[in-house]
Amino acid sequence: MQESLELETKLFEMHAALCQTLANPIRLRILNALTDDEKSVNKLVELVGVPQANISQHLAVLRDRNVVAARRDGVSIYYSIANPKIIKACNLIREVLFEQMAATGQLAKKYERLAK
Repeated sequence: MQESLELETKLFEMHAALCQTLANPIRLRILNALTDDEKSVNKLVELVGVPQANISQHLAVLRDRNVVAARRDGVSIYYSIANPKIIKACNLIREVLFEQMAATGQLAKKYERLAK
């Protein structure tokens, strides 16, 4: 019983740490850019629209938490999603957010403003 409780506590701590890692809009944008395939740091800078130093800092956090994997090819470093389930989890959360926005009418209001 005690071992089970300790394991559960450890899992909740790891879960919270992963959520903290993902609780950054730039990191989420990086993950979104990596959804389809690996990308170089330069390509991520272009896609995310953030300076290279900033992208590199966020990639280091994601790499330390094993969210992304890095591969060196000459002078370039390419990043990819370490586990595709991370993207599934992020997409599921986005679906919940869209549903919440739709339920409160926020989504409709946003699209009305964009259509004008």
